[in-house]
Amino acid sequence: MKKILGIYGAPRGHWVGDGFPVRSLFAYDRLGADHLSPFLLLDHAGPHDFAPARRPRGVGAHPHRGFETVTLVYRGELEHRDSTGSGGHIGEGDVQWMTAGAGIVHEEFHSPAFTEQGGTLEMVQLWVNLPAAHKSAPAAYQTLLDADIPRVALPKRAGELRVIAGEYRGHEGPAHTFTPINVWDLRLAPGAETTLRVPEGHTTLLVVLEGTVQVNGDALVRDAGLVCFARQGDELQLEANNDAKLLLLSGEPIDEPVVGYGPFVMNSEAEIHQAFADFQAGKFGRLEG
Repeated sequence: MKKILGIYGAPRGHWVGDGFPVRSLFAYDRLGADHLSPFLLLDHAGPHDFAPARRPRGVGAHPHRGFETVTLVYRGELEHRDSTGSGGHIGEGDVQWMTAGAGIVHEEFHSPAFTEQGGTLEMVQLWVNLPAAHKSAPAAYQTLLDADIPRVALPKRAGELRVIAGEYRGHEGPAHTFTPINVWDLRLAPGAETTLRVPEGHTTLLVVLEGTVQVNGDALVRDAGLVCFARQGDELQLEANNDAKLLLLSGEPIDEPVVGYGPFVMNSEAEIHQAFADFQAGKFGRLEG
């Protein structure tokens, strides 16, 4: 059984642009990069009701370097464009997996249809670090549609698990990753009990997005709660008090320095300064149109 190292509540929320009211459920500058590696940050946006509008809400062009962003939409629709010429539309259950790598400029807005109709938006965005050997990887974009993400029924009708990245009971997620990680999207039924096995030595984080869950028999975790586990051990037990929506993240730690500033996450101060210089020199490319 993996030992629980800490349980954390979410800080107060803030807006990202005018389209994403978020709470940062964890961040490397708050909890320490060593405890979270290879993960850096998780923002939970919404649920928030938006009235119909004429102009799409969101966040305009901004850069990233040195890591990946993973956006999972629970409700609503988003559109994305970046300086590689990629982009696309993601809706309920879809995932946008963007490798910033050597540098990218991108924007994220509510889709035209969602803007016109209004509705409820809920999503999470996860930042995943890249090891030094891959921080200069070409910028890239993966669209993972809900239909292409394996769904696995949990034993005893406890609920369902979607394998976005990594592997669960022989089912492999569609995401390409640079280091071994698991990203599992779970739903648990009221009163359900289940045991999950994760790799020994992995950093393991459990995020409760909705509902109340008892973890390892005694720790009660409510929505917007984060559980950090020790790397030793390979099992954790969950019991849902009601309908629960969870995110289970596990990954092989990256044993390297983490130096971040705003949208850049590198290994040294010098590399951060170089990232700013390269962005200002236009080396990340630009959005067309």
